[in-house]
Amino acid sequence: MLFRFNRLLASVFLFGLISANPALAALEQGKQYTLVSPAQPTEAGKNIEVLEFFSYACPHCYNLEPVLSPWAKKQPSDVSFRYLPAVFSDKWLIYSRIYYAAEALSLLDKLHLAIFRATHDEHLDLSNEGTLKTWLGKQGVDAKKFLETYSSFAVITKANRAKQLTKAYAITGVPAVAIDGRYLTSASQAGGNEQLLPVLDELIKKARTERSAK
Repeated sequence: MLFRFNRLLASVFLFGLISANPALAALEQGKQYTLVSPAQPTEAGKNIEVLEFFSYACPHCYNLEPVLSPWAKKQPSDVSFRYLPAVFSDKWLIYSRIYYAAEALSLLDKLHLAIFRATHDEHLDLSNEGTLKTWLGKQGVDAKKFLETYSSFAVITKANRAKQLTKAYAITGVPAVAIDGRYLTSASQAGGNEQLLPVLDELIKKARTERSAK
């Protein structure tokens, strides 16, 4: 009798664990993730690429950042994580240029979260060049150099490429995360920001297994 009771307790515990952690259950295509069709080439070489489509204009991206960023830094050496500023409009194209200008000047560590905070906590419109210039000065950044980089051919080319990739991956909302150019998921599909992480872990494992099988 005690043995049966213990088995029952174990079953209940396991069911609760699986329910709380989607990664312990089999992922379902069309539920926790979708297929990218057609699959897209990646820029990570032999590594598995994890690509977050985001925008500084998106409050959900801001909320996800404190969860996703620490996870990204803990990934193994065969996983490459990078941000891609999604472009749905001319205004979002400007935010994309801000991202790539900061990247080109090695200022992302200093400015990435600060841009989110300025946009959503301080309600500043950094897509306005005058507002952006004033704000950069307050951050101790050479605003003239930043704006020159922001207007450079290299940055505009990267922003236009981001626009093309947003369309190629059929992104309709952000944040969205693509794995190895083949799988696409999001916090809304996973059930929340924290729940997204185990789904990403499982999709990375799936990509790794499929690569090994080829």
